[in-house]
Amino acid sequence: MTTQTTTPETTGAPTPGAPTSGLLGIPAPAARALATGGSLLTIAATFLAWTWTSAFPGDLTVYGYPGGLQVLVLIGGALTTLLALASYGIKGLRRLTPAGADAAVKLAALATFATAWYTVLAISVELGGVVNLEPGGYIVAATSLATLVGALALPYRRPEPDPIDPDSTGWEKFTHRLAHGWHTTKAAFASGTPRPVREMPSYAEILIIVAILALGLVVFTYGIGTSYDELFVGFLILAGLGFAALNKAGLIAQASQITARHQNITLFGAFIAAALFPFTQTDDQYATLGVYILIFATVALGLNIVVGLAGLLDLGYVAFLGVGAYAASLVSGSPNSPFHVHFPFWAAVIVGALASLVFGVLIGAPTLRLRGDYLAIVTLGFGEIFRITANNLDGTSGPDLTNGSNGISSIPNLDILGFDFGAAHDIAGFTIGRFANYFFLMLIITAVVVLVFRRSGNSRIGRAWVAIREDETAALAMGINGFRVKLIAFAVGACLAGLAGTVQAHVTYTVTPEQYLFAGAIPPNSAFLLAAVVLGGMGTIAGPLIGAALLFLIPNKLQFLGDYQLFAFGVALILLMRFRPEGLIPNRRRQLEFHDEADAPAALGKTGA
Repeated sequence: MTTQTTTPETTGAPTPGAPTSGLLGIPAPAARALATGGSLLTIAATFLAWTWTSAFPGDLTVYGYPGGLQVLVLIGGALTTLLALASYGIKGLRRLTPAGADAAVKLAALATFATAWYTVLAISVELGGVVNLEPGGYIVAATSLATLVGALALPYRRPEPDPIDPDSTGWEKFTHRLAHGWHTTKAAFASGTPRPVREMPSYAEILIIVAILALGLVVFTYGIGTSYDELFVGFLILAGLGFAALNKAGLIAQASQITARHQNITLFGAFIAAALFPFTQTDDQYATLGVYILIFATVALGLNIVVGLAGLLDLGYVAFLGVGAYAASLVSGSPNSPFHVHFPFWAAVIVGALASLVFGVLIGAPTLRLRGDYLAIVTLGFGEIFRITANNLDGTSGPDLTNGSNGISSIPNLDILGFDFGAAHDIAGFTIGRFANYFFLMLIITAVVVLVFRRSGNSRIGRAWVAIREDETAALAMGINGFRVKLIAFAVGACLAGLAGTVQAHVTYTVTPEQYLFAGAIPPNSAFLLAAVVLGGMGTIAGPLIGAALLFLIPNKLQFLGDYQLFAFGVALILLMRFRPEGLIPNRRRQLEFHDEADAPAALGKTGA
């Protein structure tokens, strides 16, 4: 019996002969002119007053001097203008769109529109109606809308719909049309493959890397320093959609190619840029966020060894951070410590890291023969056992070791070679406060963890971790000792978490059991750490660092949402995992796992691919 197989058409994939038109029925030349002219008028509108009163944050009452959210709309309008002009093929601007301009123009116009209309609506709601808008507010609403309309009318190749089965029910026909509409919308925002970057002199590529890092420092500093809630929400809108526009233009891919040629220089420059952050601040307020972000990011990078490289789902990883923090606090001179000893910092670091390593081996040895969900349940139980045990070692329910729920308090500040981390210091005319001091120390520890991750990931044991992650049965058949390899990953990850815990104990002054929950509104906890690894990109260095920074910074800035904070945050994570499941900065293998349709053969026939 012979079975005849027909090759189905891929829904949503534009075919060479597919018709080209926009989402809106405007001729292409008029649409391009409308998008370009509208973005220019939007820029001009930012120099007008948007409201008559300074009661709205940012003082949007001044003519000729944009402020607050007007600056964000100005940046969005300028980006849209540049991309729209590049779509005309203007010499010198074509380099801005190596993957094509139209999709990038649509996203940039959407970013400008969303930021402008969010501002106008916020003014209307907070001040009591649209009557509080000045002419500039109406103008920017109209020009940003015109820009978006023109951008959405730019032509693109529409995908051919799959034929509908005549016997389908009404609901099946409706879902078919809905799916085709979704694929059509996706095609409208699809871009081409960016051109590869031509070889340039090394000094030119290094200058480009410096410019990229400087831009990243400016964006991060601006975001963390937003002084009111409305400005931070506008920053999130513009930064998210603006980054998507640059990605569709192909600039992110070309920047990745350049940085990949100079990985060591990029890594060194990134740490230099991070070290410059405290010097951009006028006080110690945001250095506090910086040091906590580094602690969170360092622990997430350690978890990335366990989850990202070895593929072991650990739901109690925050307990290793707690072990390191408790071990260091017990030997760092706290009056609540039953040992009454005061080790120097280097000795406390060794104690904290070794204690976490020992616990990692003790927990991993009997449990790492389990796989999948069973291992996750056991590690979750370990995390809860650690917290409950630390709560009971108060001299009443158990030995007096951790002071129970009160924890180990009054942990003294570090003093390394005469440098008091608890005092402010003047460096090159800048006053560096307590949290900035710990920021620099934590940056050094983060560099050590990154070095360990890079060296171990590229080593023989690192390749064995990846083999275990991809297919443990096949790895065992090839002669890899799976238990030993997984135990090493567990121990190394625990040791790195304990290393960060020693600094956390001194930064927070107090170590209590409630700091090390499985899930909670305040990171670090096991759920947030795992989310940081998955969100940023498993198996990469930059992924967990960026994921941890976002997961710590965004909830901190969204406190004005009150009870809806975690709900909004959860919705954002769901959307991100739906549309970018491989993470913000994925490695190539995971990217192909989730988006292999572009690289896989279109169909498999009798002759193969």
